[in-house]
Amino acid sequence: MSDFTLSDIEQLRAEAGAADAVFEMDEAAFRALYDRTARALWVYLARITGSPYVADDLLQETYYRFLRARGTYDGDAHRRNTLYRIATNLAHDRRRRAVRTPVVEIDEEHLPGTLDVAAETERRTDLARAMSHLRPRERAMLWLAYAQGSTHRDIAGILGVKTQSVRLMLFRARQRLAQLLRGERPPIRIQAGRHDA
Repeated sequence: MSDFTLSDIEQLRAEAGAADAVFEMDEAAFRALYDRTARALWVYLARITGSPYVADDLLQETYYRFLRARGTYDGDAHRRNTLYRIATNLAHDRRRRAVRTPVVEIDEEHLPGTLDVAAETERRTDLARAMSHLRPRERAMLWLAYAQGSTHRDIAGILGVKTQSVRLMLFRARQRLAQLLRGERPPIRIQAGRHDA
């Protein structure tokens, strides 16, 4: 066994401590992560909540909680999945609380120079209407799978379901969406004392 000096032992302790250190982002790393993920995350939140105003609030809260958690991450995919998981939980919590705070929306058509043609077109599409009639989990699954291109494992992690269940749940969500797009009313399913339309 070789002789260790006091400085060698201190260096080994410092290296071991650095390996166990909690991941902390500096401002530049956070800005880069935000630039890569914020737009897609906001669109996801707007889709699952049905409101761009709620999506704004939840986006800010998602990044705040992400930074506050100070977790350890394997890479960008792990950080991204964590952000989506936090956002999904916040949206579910908001819906469960059923906050009765009135949202005052400004009719932007009457404001000079603020007519957003893309937003107006989106409001009128059949897909947007049909998506609004889906359950929040169905909207989230469809958006994650087809708009974000997430894997079944990622979807399961974000929504808190079993990976094996994702395929069947996606199939049922697509089926309901197709029925709504055809103008059919999907059958009412009763589960354990709950009435879901």
